[in-house]
Amino acid sequence: MWIATFFSSTLLYATENTNVTKSKDWIVLPYVFSTDSTGFSGGIGAIKQGLLQPQTTLVASVFGGIPQKITIDSLEKEKSFYGGFLSFSNLKLPYTNRTFFSFMGIKSYFPKEIYYLDGSNNSKQKDVFNTSGNSDFFNTNFRYVLPLAEGLDNPEGLYTLHDGFAVNRKGYGNGSPFVTGRTSIGLKTFYQSNTSETWTSQQSDQTSTNTPQWNTNGLRFYLEHDNTDFDLNPSRGYHFMLQYSNDFGKGDSLQSWNFLSFKYNKYFNLDTFSFTKQNVLALSLWTGYSFSWDSNKEVFQDIDAHRPPLWEGGRLGGFNRLRAYDNNRFSDKAVFYATAEYRTILKYNPLKHNALIPVAIDWFQVVAFAEMGRVHDHYDFDLLSDMKYDIGLSLRAMVAQLPVRFDVAYGEEGANMWVMINQPFDF
Repeated sequence: MWIATFFSSTLLYATENTNVTKSKDWIVLPYVFSTDSTGFSGGIGAIKQGLLQPQTTLVASVFGGIPQKITIDSLEKEKSFYGGFLSFSNLKLPYTNRTFFSFMGIKSYFPKEIYYLDGSNNSKQKDVFNTSGNSDFFNTNFRYVLPLAEGLDNPEGLYTLHDGFAVNRKGYGNGSPFVTGRTSIGLKTFYQSNTSETWTSQQSDQTSTNTPQWNTNGLRFYLEHDNTDFDLNPSRGYHFMLQYSNDFGKGDSLQSWNFLSFKYNKYFNLDTFSFTKQNVLALSLWTGYSFSWDSNKEVFQDIDAHRPPLWEGGRLGGFNRLRAYDNNRFSDKAVFYATAEYRTILKYNPLKHNALIPVAIDWFQVVAFAEMGRVHDHYDFDLLSDMKYDIGLSLRAMVAQLPVRFDVAYGEEGANMWVMINQPFDF
């Protein structure tokens, strides 16, 4: 069973999210966690909101794990998980009014990383490749908020919170696209390098290698529209994003690939009960296709030519989509995913004014959810048949003006638990 933690979500935190009015204090959080890939581990993280500008967020952390016994080249060795992470988001660039810059990067070593090289819909959970190696990435995001509707007067997306709810937002959400809400266009750069210390394979057009390195770099182009009342925890409205990713095969990239994706979220504000502050029905749909993927050729044994890496493209499983399944359990040329969540914020909050808690906990949210999805080698109606399903429960809280969630999901391959930052639709 994979158990992720507070910090593992920070590694993939969506830095383009709208910000709330920021605290001037540093938040320092030690943490411990255990996963199949890292073993028992811990670290310390620091979060600074409003650094240099009110809408920015800085996150930094170092982490490490206890030694684990692994086998490399038929020799038993002891290796430990370790690394560091740095992220800085939503810096308004000089001499601009609505252009924002974000970056995040990590350097890490995993003693027992897990890859599903065959992630097709009919693949078996036991057909997994275990390896040790490095995983490093560095991503940037240049986002331009169009001078339309909310983006005209508030391009920073600054909200004022009271008890974990955005104030002065009555009437916002559910308006006409582009006439209301906030619309952004953007350019992202990405670079990631993953190595394996236990792979032995014959590369199709090159010499044999025992330690292949899967590098990818490229650009993402996107259009995003947020028409909700509060993006960190919406109660009404909708949000969509169209994104195209392309690795051009330049530099040290293993091979070129591309992927086109579309995401749509919808929120319905429901009547409350005597014991709740807010009830919301949240729906999400995500789909995508890789035009470049060539299943008739291989760049390595079991790795198709011009396919996205295992952590990119059309993939399901992990802390956001099909949460009962292992991270990146399924992957193929085409993907379809849909989910529904019933979210209720309780009036009861035993930690509201607890002096022993170093950060503010504004509310607790109980969530029931169901998910379905499928990957396929063609984009057709077969995506809607023989789908994978799971159901789950979640306990969430608004901690230091950020949603934190503990999800438990069950599917046909078992159960998984995840502790993450942000609502699952935010990725």
